[in-house]
Amino acid sequence: MIFDYNPYFKKYMTLVEAADQVFEGMLKKYPDLVKCKIGCSDCCHALFDLTLIEAIYVNHQFNKKFEGLDKQEILEKANKVDRYIHRIKRKAYQALRSGRQESEILKDLASESVRCPLLNEKDRCDLYEFRPLTCRFYGVPVAIGGEAHICGKTGFLAGQPYPTVKLDAIHRQLQEITAALVRDINTQYIKLADLLVPLSMALLTVYDEQYFGLEIPDKKASSGK
Repeated sequence: MIFDYNPYFKKYMTLVEAADQVFEGMLKKYPDLVKCKIGCSDCCHALFDLTLIEAIYVNHQFNKKFEGLDKQEILEKANKVDRYIHRIKRKAYQALRSGRQESEILKDLASESVRCPLLNEKDRCDLYEFRPLTCRFYGVPVAIGGEAHICGKTGFLAGQPYPTVKLDAIHRQLQEITAALVRDINTQYIKLADLLVPLSMALLTVYDEQYFGLEIPDKKASSGK
């Protein structure tokens, strides 16, 4: 790593642990309504983005776990998925510029089915232990922008008063961690704090000095030769 991400990863893991506790609490309270089980991959076809801290974390764990042909196979899937997502988002941007309502465009994006590159042929996640927060909340009621959402497999009924995870609050905490990282890494690209990327791009990206716009030390100069 070009930078010690561990302090930021620890803050991120605090959110992960809280997310798992919330999900387990909902599972215990509503065992007949939470339909998540081994073999269900409904959440693995959802379209969502990651903040920079989560993207770097997933990238870091992916590179630690995979190498050789296994890694290359996943990266090839990620490349195909990322090109498809780019086309979807470009179409959405063009629709917005043409005057279509943003709410309608967001609904269309939410209905898109995009197979995660980490989903293997057995419909299991190849990086399950380090999956993003969005994946951890899938299957229980959540709210985004004040609007409630439930997955298509759930036993929860729309409009009923269930405990609901406020994803906007989670996103703000992720952005706070990201903003601290961007500040401390001393990058000239301060807009990185607002960057959102799909998981496919997180896997493909090399988070090195060039990515962050940092000066690479001249080895010869530093050695005095």
